[in-house]
Amino acid sequence: MEKVLHIGRLPIKLWLNEIEDGAMKQAVNLANLPFAFKHIVIMPDCHQGYGMPIGGVLATKGVIIPNAVGVDIGCGMSAVRTSLHNIEMNKLRIIMSCIRDLVPLGFKHHKKARDPERMPEGKSMKIDDLPVVSREYNSALYQLGTLGGGNHFIEIQKGSDGFIWLMVHSGSRNIGKQVADHYNKLAMKLNDKWGESEYRKWQLAYLPGNSDEGIIYWNEMQFCIDFAFANRQLMIDNIISVFRNEFGEKIKFAPLINIAHNYASRENHFGEQVIVHRKGATQAKRGQTGIIPGSQGTNSYIVRGKGNMDSFESCSHGAGRVMGRKQAQRSLDLSKEIKDLDKKKILHSIRSKKDLDEAPSAYKDIKEVMRNQSDLVEIIVELKPMAVIKG
Repeated sequence: MEKVLHIGRLPIKLWLNEIEDGAMKQAVNLANLPFAFKHIVIMPDCHQGYGMPIGGVLATKGVIIPNAVGVDIGCGMSAVRTSLHNIEMNKLRIIMSCIRDLVPLGFKHHKKARDPERMPEGKSMKIDDLPVVSREYNSALYQLGTLGGGNHFIEIQKGSDGFIWLMVHSGSRNIGKQVADHYNKLAMKLNDKWGESEYRKWQLAYLPGNSDEGIIYWNEMQFCIDFAFANRQLMIDNIISVFRNEFGEKIKFAPLINIAHNYASRENHFGEQVIVHRKGATQAKRGQTGIIPGSQGTNSYIVRGKGNMDSFESCSHGAGRVMGRKQAQRSLDLSKEIKDLDKKKILHSIRSKKDLDEAPSAYKDIKEVMRNQSDLVEIIVELKPMAVIKG
């Protein structure tokens, strides 16, 4: 539940009991931005990021901050409910193997370019007018429908509604990173030119929203959001094709649920038009369906937003890390993590010490995260993991 700190120009509203020092310092920097609006929002999955905490929500007046969107622009979740009620373990192993054959993981790309019809079109500008997107477009054709690394995953789950679910977590791959890096560097250069280098030092360099640079970044960002969705959609379609091959045409699939958690959007809050940056946070308007994943080995949730205005109608994007990747690899017990997952009869992705950065113990307790945001969302379906593919 919400608590408020008054230690900056604006209040900081938190939906968690404890916040790490690095993330707290970043939250204070956000609160002291002269163009930040109303208050700063910190979600229960918060941890330190670049410039802005992961699990943060920032509303601004007239400016956009590339680092408050992040490098994986449009990263988010997609989920589909199937008509199946159970899958035998042997069948599940076959399915996961087939998915791996269709979906490149980690840094791998497709060997052949995907159909350009699958690619998004520029919404208000032509692709040729988007310098970074047009430069990276052909490479992106090979990345479309690929998972990526880090915390991205494909998961088969059993829902509390009795059905088997499919879930994908992925983003805009390299094209999103290239856009983010380009405009963050441009913002830093311009802020230095304007004598505002403190924002660069905070890793919060900005672009005026109505400037040429701000407008082009906005359009490139929108393309990356659409690309990330197209990327997840192709993976879901390929996973569905595997299920159809195994179970025949009798299997049915509910409409796709999709929600992003690294983006900026123009919204009206407290009677004013603002730019809301969600970095590791998802929109949770009243009645809006969302997805909050747990960690590998813990439950995920299909949720319905409550439209809480104090959070700028937002909620967490997941469980949130409790330790860094290197720290997890150094300190977690490999045999214990494997034993815990095997005990739950989950087909998991932990094989060696390097995989411990994505072990359940590297993440916060998702049940506590959900309790902390009970005023932001209500749970519709609770999803237990059956099989996981990690990037």
